[in-house]
Amino acid sequence: MTRLATKLSRRELIRGITVTPLALGALARLEAQGANLPIGVQLFTLRNDLEKDLPAVLKQVGAAGYKYIEFYVPFYFTWTLDQTKEIRMQMEDADLRCTSTHNTMDAFTGEIGKAIELNQTLGARYVVSARRPMIANLDGWKSVADALNKGNEKLRDAGLRAAYHNTAVEWKPLEGKKPMEVLMDNTDRSFGHQLDVGTCVAAGTDPVAWIKAHPGRVRSLHLKDWSPEKEYGVLFGQGKAPWREIFMAAEDKGGAEFYVIEQEMSVEPPLEAVRQDLARYRTLRQEMGR
Repeated sequence: MTRLATKLSRRELIRGITVTPLALGALARLEAQGANLPIGVQLFTLRNDLEKDLPAVLKQVGAAGYKYIEFYVPFYFTWTLDQTKEIRMQMEDADLRCTSTHNTMDAFTGEIGKAIELNQTLGARYVVSARRPMIANLDGWKSVADALNKGNEKLRDAGLRAAYHNTAVEWKPLEGKKPMEVLMDNTDRSFGHQLDVGTCVAAGTDPVAWIKAHPGRVRSLHLKDWSPEKEYGVLFGQGKAPWREIFMAAEDKGGAEFYVIEQEMSVEPPLEAVRQDLARYRTLRQEMGR
């Protein structure tokens, strides 16, 4: 089969009503990047350019060496199904696949049908809760967990998986307990955690200890660094996070399936920052022999 024929067949697939998400493990085996797990980039990092010219940014991300991306709300959730199919083709043209999307709680409740439709079309595997209303007490967090459990069941029935992405808020004790502990204690084991390392470290929580305390639940990690002096204005590996120990715990105990680079702040232009982040990541993995 010629390269053109292969691309045309992929396009025909994408034009179908439903696209079944591909297993990330299979993708990793097919497109090894010198590391055990797929490494992607959260496109929020490139948000200013992305909203001006999405196809160009996708090509730049692919040219930078990434194979995987993560979309975010509200950006992707405003698309129609036809727009999403076209963007899936743009991803294919840039040799990119979508690991996951960031969502509000609507994607687990009233808008779950749209979330399923868009994520299936993008070929995403994980629908991640990343934004929620202000929660005043632990009962409120238990209610969040209940809603996530219900949404998780419907997503699983549709061939998708669900996870929760923390901010700094979930690590701050409320009524004597961390909200993140409430979420993990009150969600089904099939519901995962996307550990944002930077906010975890910034809040004074040990990410290695957290991963080990929740075996099989930490399905992905945001590789965002932090330092007391520059906060999030550091590149991967320039902050306080103990990355070697984090990777070992995530892969040996946590059940990690993929990693995501995110750069909220940087002294570099965003695209150059994610290029350097990927290079630093690969160097560290080579040094680790993983």
